[in-house]
Amino acid sequence: MTGSSRSATISRHAHRRARGFTLTELAMVLLIVGLLLGSLMYTLSAQVDTRGFADTERRLDEARELLLAFAVVNGRLPCPAVDTDVPPSSTESPAGGVCTATYNGFLPAATIGFKQTDSQGFALDGWGKRIRYAVSRTTAPANPGFFTSAALLKAGWTATIPADLDICKRVTAAAAASCPSAADRLVTTQTVVAVIWSPGKNFPNAGASLNEGSNLDTAAAFVSRRPSPPGAVDGEFDDQVTWITVGELYGRLISAAKLP
Repeated sequence: MTGSSRSATISRHAHRRARGFTLTELAMVLLIVGLLLGSLMYTLSAQVDTRGFADTERRLDEARELLLAFAVVNGRLPCPAVDTDVPPSSTESPAGGVCTATYNGFLPAATIGFKQTDSQGFALDGWGKRIRYAVSRTTAPANPGFFTSAALLKAGWTATIPADLDICKRVTAAAAASCPSAADRLVTTQTVVAVIWSPGKNFPNAGASLNEGSNLDTAAAFVSRRPSPPGAVDGEFDDQVTWITVGELYGRLISAAKLP
């Protein structure tokens, strides 16, 4: 091959390289980049969800301990806060006695000293949603303000148990105010004195499923179970729930010499 023909061949090869990728090659590159970005976004989303779930669990545990600490100091549990005060306040409503809220109040952040709050002082979970709180209102013997009154609790604790709050694996349309059966109950009846929960990442869309709706209504049944996605048999669920038992409350009060 002469020098001139070799130079011409090299020039043609360089010209083809200079033209860049073909459409097929470009499409393949875009496909690979898209798959890599999709995988990265999925990983980041999963990490955010895991962090939000863990942070919420930590905050619920902190709220639970602050409620028990309040009981040790004051000889009673606080009432839930409500968001209907003018201006809105995260203090208990009222300070002792029969509580204003039924079973869908808010954690009284200002009253117990919970620090992670919104601009109005209400306690926030790991998703930036307000933490909810309910305290037993119906007792045996009946007195709706018993567990939020230091005088009543001290005088009658040996004969008084909570008789309303239920922690369920699920509820049904026919039995939305209590656990459908003993097999659906996570905690023995007449055991739970307070419930603290997060409505989850999907709030305010929470409540579309029956089980999530049970945690937002005014009934005394609360659902705690594994998370499930939209379209699951029992519906979407991402609430996180914890509770305080009457034995634990009385034990803390006895240890602190608030009882007997």
